Amino acid sequence: MNSLKKYLIDYLKTYNTLIHDTASIDDIVGVTSLFQETSKNGGKIILAGNGGSAAMASHVAVDITKNAGIRAVTFNEYDLITTLANDYGYENWISKAIELYHDPKDIVVLISASGQSQNVINAAIKSKELGLPIITFSGFSLENPLRKLGDINLWVDSKVYNIVEMTHHIWLLAVVDMIIDKNTSTK
Repeated sequence: MNSLKKYLIDYLKTYNTLIHDTASIDDIVGVTSLFQETSKNGGKIILAGNGGSAAMASHVAVDITKNAGIRAVTFNEYDLITTLANDYGYENWISKAIELYHDPKDIVVLISASGQSQNVINAAIKSKELGLPIITFSGFSLENPLRKLGDINLWVDSKVYNIVEMTHHIWLLAVVDMIIDKNTSTK
């Protein structure tokens, strides 16, 4: 077997192990129920992150809104980011956006591969102050600060950005698909 093929086989085995983590499976089911309950109660899902996590948040927000019928928003407009970062500091722009755009029945999903991004941590703290339920997605250190701030905390046991981010993405899209399948199977 050539080295690239072996690399790919080992790489995909890593995902298989991480994606099927038993504790995470239970939490993913809990996230699915919380999303459905939030929608039923008239709330929306607010998703936020930086870089690849922000792109993931946008993908999930579009899919869950369009395909699962649950309202979701992100704050990925450059004019919003730069205005809030300029006025409140980059470390506070997400928390300020949540403060400005939240409704009392919303839920906040915060995504950070490292769990160390200060603007995401501050967003969790602000969400707690506002009484909003928080779901976190992180990786790297088991003791990362973001993992300690959510009501449900999904953690990937890896220090590789792409592995952490893609595992988060698979988990989040699994939630969307479970909701879509449940909605279509009851019609």
